[in-house]
Amino acid sequence: MAGMGGSPIIILKDTRRETGKEAISNNIMAARAVANAVRSTLGPKGMDKLLVDSIGDVTITNDGVTILKEMDVQHPAAKMLIEAAKTQDSQVGDGTTTVAVLAGELLKKAEVLLEQKVHPTVIVQGYMLAAEKAIQILKATSYTVSEKDKELLVKIAETAMTGKLAESPDNKIARYAVDLVLNATEDYGGKKKFDMDKVNVEKKVGESTADSETVLGVVIDKEIVHQNMPRRVENAKIALLSTAIESKDTENKTEVQITNSAQFQLFMEHEKQRVKEAADKVIASGANVVFCQKGIDDMAQHYLANAGVLALRRVIKKDMDKLSKATGANILTSLDELQPSELGTAALVEEKHVGNGVMTFITGTKNYAVTLLLRGGTQQVLNGLERALDDALHAVADVVEDGTLVAGGGAPEIELSLRLREYAATLKGREQLAVTKFAEALEIIPKTLAENAGFDAIDKVAELKNKHEKNKNAGLNAYSGEVVDMYALGVVEPLRVKIQAIQSATDAASLILRIDDVLASTKKPPARAPGAGGMPPGMGGMGGMPGMGMPGMGGMGGMPGMF
Repeated sequence: MAGMGGSPIIILKDTRRETGKEAISNNIMAARAVANAVRSTLGPKGMDKLLVDSIGDVTITNDGVTILKEMDVQHPAAKMLIEAAKTQDSQVGDGTTTVAVLAGELLKKAEVLLEQKVHPTVIVQGYMLAAEKAIQILKATSYTVSEKDKELLVKIAETAMTGKLAESPDNKIARYAVDLVLNATEDYGGKKKFDMDKVNVEKKVGESTADSETVLGVVIDKEIVHQNMPRRVENAKIALLSTAIESKDTENKTEVQITNSAQFQLFMEHEKQRVKEAADKVIASGANVVFCQKGIDDMAQHYLANAGVLALRRVIKKDMDKLSKATGANILTSLDELQPSELGTAALVEEKHVGNGVMTFITGTKNYAVTLLLRGGTQQVLNGLERALDDALHAVADVVEDGTLVAGGGAPEIELSLRLREYAATLKGREQLAVTKFAEALEIIPKTLAENAGFDAIDKVAELKNKHEKNKNAGLNAYSGEVVDMYALGVVEPLRVKIQAIQSATDAASLILRIDDVLASTKKPPARAPGAGGMPPGMGGMGGMPGMGMPGMGGMGGMPGMF
């Protein structure tokens, strides 16, 4: 800019700037690139993604939030869409892919309106009206369910796990998920609340997913520290220690000078005595099983083994908390606090061989506890099963807490699309254009389900619309390609997941549409220190794979510099 004297006034120095239509267009392209990256994973016939990080670790999954978290995204608008998916995951635990795909389609439809000279704020206002109306329609078409209707809860778990390598012929994992949720749900003043911390899940490579089992108690992935200790203790009296069983160091720095072997022998005898005193405190308490969060001295292990005490060390804090709740033992920070009244109880503590390793089983605990032991042929299968289980747990918990569900298979989206078109006709301003586009965008879900299952998307969406005039639950059976009543088929989803997906997708799309100015500094980042970890800017693509988004090379969809 020129000042009053004609001399230039520098306002923005060394800065790249995108404004107006260019900024909005680039933001939409970036967000849609993220949506397209996960779109093929939607539904029971969705494909998997193989993610490789910077150190070569492999993740195989079709879980939306896992893929999005692993993607090394640079564009700020793309990051907004990922944050929306993360919010969906943290709030309801499922529906992350739906959020990304729906937000991308909302932005695609908005681009058409922008070309027709419709102002972004009008589009945003229309989208907000449509989302509010959609939630009202969803609530009106939902069904109530009781936590006592276990078979319907199993159907919810099955729907959440379908397509994630977790299906089993006898629905074993889905039933386990329901049992875990019901066990971890408490009533607070008439309102149900699910506590994820009460869900105990351990996994071990080996066997197959069908060999997964529930254990009435707690399972710890640790082995007994000394070979002479008993492998099985009945009527266990359990001590939980967050302090090490070893000689206690002095608080002040001390230097000991040893000039001959006699002094060294005296010093070692003294150390041995201090270790023995520590072990004796444990033995004197009456404990015959010890779980220690820190280390156990080799000499202490010897004394405990001679006394017939079973001990485990380096037990993580999370497992210590589980043991405390199950056995009734208090976690002690000092051996001086160890008294018989501080101990917990269990009918049996036993070390068992599981797969290629050993695990410790604590059963018949004072307080009710249940652990799901997951099995899988490979670590990747096991990790995928764990992610699928997590989705199922949250889906069942959402229904137990709210007591409401809707049909799946694209049925809610088609119903919303038809009803929102009717609602748009009642509006007078330009907002009706945005509401209509919102209705069209919702069709991307059943359309994607059809495409991923190998069917003609246009034909199936047309058939869905035709059937919906008579049956609001008509959805696409991805296995047969038929349009059937999804509620009767048992394909059901939590109402909370659908509502949150619409809210998150609408908020993300609206936020991106309202941005008309992007300022990006062109200053180079500070040089990395020699040997510093990490990859150069622009080198990390999906899962950290090089070459996915180098500047000027074209990101996903051919968009330059997107990733």
